Amino acid sequence: MSQDAASRDAEAFAAAEDSPLLLPTPAEMGAADRRAMAAGIPGTALMEAAGRAVAREIAARWSPRPVAVLCGPGNNGGDGYVAAAALREAGWPVRLAALGDPARLSGDAAHFAALWGEAPEPLSPEVLDGAALAVDALFGAGLDRPLGGAAAAMVAALRVRGLPVVAVDVPSGLDGATGRVLGCAAPADLTVTFFRLKPGHKLLPGRELCGETAVADIGIPASVLRGLGARAWLNRPGLWRLPELASAAHKYTRGHLLVVGGEMTGAARLATRAARRAGVGLATVVCPPGAYALFASDAPGAIVLTDASEAGEGVFRAALADPRRNAVLIGPGHGDAPRLRGRVAEILAAERAAVLDADALTAFAERPDELFRLISGPAVLTPHAGEFARLFPDLAALDHLGAARAAAARSGAVVLLKGSDTVIAAPDGAALINDNAPPTLATAGAGDVLAGIIAGLLAQGMPPLAAAAAAVWMHGDAARRFGPGLIAEDIPEMLPAVLRGLAGVAAAN
Repeated sequence: MSQDAASRDAEAFAAAEDSPLLLPTPAEMGAADRRAMAAGIPGTALMEAAGRAVAREIAARWSPRPVAVLCGPGNNGGDGYVAAAALREAGWPVRLAALGDPARLSGDAAHFAALWGEAPEPLSPEVLDGAALAVDALFGAGLDRPLGGAAAAMVAALRVRGLPVVAVDVPSGLDGATGRVLGCAAPADLTVTFFRLKPGHKLLPGRELCGETAVADIGIPASVLRGLGARAWLNRPGLWRLPELASAAHKYTRGHLLVVGGEMTGAARLATRAARRAGVGLATVVCPPGAYALFASDAPGAIVLTDASEAGEGVFRAALADPRRNAVLIGPGHGDAPRLRGRVAEILAAERAAVLDADALTAFAERPDELFRLISGPAVLTPHAGEFARLFPDLAALDHLGAARAAAARSGAVVLLKGSDTVIAAPDGAALINDNAPPTLATAGAGDVLAGIIAGLLAQGMPPLAAAAAAVWMHGDAARRFGPGLIAEDIPEMLPAVLRGLAGVAAAN
């Protein structure tokens, strides 16, 4: 990625280091806690605020009923003791069970265990008998080993009993950094976490296991996040801003996108339409002669050029050489891998902002290092899981966030790893997790539309990470607005409504 593009992205996201959208890892959250205590906030005050927040969120959703509170051997268990006491004060019948010997608790957790005033029951599934609600305060987001023994048996019982479950921080067994399950975990109806969400709350399967998620303010100041090094965010419009139209704007000031099409025209046609709906001022399509009529009739507002066989490479090169064409999309429906590899090399050598999608990624499946050596300008790679595994076979087993970050660092490009929990990562480690994609986006051509939106935003001057993040969010919001029955052709037509909504948010701010 070019230094200019990278620096613009870095500057934009550095300003968001204390944003409510920041997703610190459990280790980073631990450092934030320590900073807050070093600044004079007692650990007991933080734990009491956390436990009372759990009780408050429970009381807001359920009427008083018998509740089993399951406390672990650390601070998560301490939060559970506070929640149990608060519920008992409010008249709820509370049964409390602890994992291990409460006498071995230390610090703030020991303080609140002592205040409970009675010996807890040993942790066993029988504690759930007669309960109408369970509070899972066994282990928090920092768990780094699979559950076993009594904890695993309790989690299994929670799954079988079918009681409503409220998880403290995360469902026990969930890795808060990756969203992966360590051995076993019981799904929660409600998860109450504190200060900030963590990546595991938004990465799958964690997002589904958490159920409804509430973030409680427990008195930690946002300033503790500054300089902490956390580099993941929940993807939301507040983190990026779409290009603004100047009163003197014309089609060239809004960007000129070059789309390289192939014989399979549907993909590139969808992408071209999406780019235009996303606001690019002008689009040029270079395509084989047999595809000219389809492209020209489908997009009368676009320039369509043909590139007949060998001589046609001159048409492609001339189109690429025009400095007004400041962004390029290649891959959707292209085919012809040898020719495609040559074109990708020429595009990347020209250092135009580039989106490499679909066939442009598959063409380098047997030689990924060749592709990575070519990348020196602003580029976005958009693999789905299969394409990712072919380009980065040694990274495919990592969690979604770790895989996307490692791939971006290796390739030198922004990597958009597609899925229900799409991750957009930059080479410097900045990453966004997207959670607004409805399952209706699982339809042919939706990825081509996404590639077109990204390319359209790049052509309008957005830096790569911001452009990719904005496009993913707009793509999801368009599908949400349309609802059931969505096909790929519908998505571009919903973009004006998405853009109007974003303009309204910007005006309100």
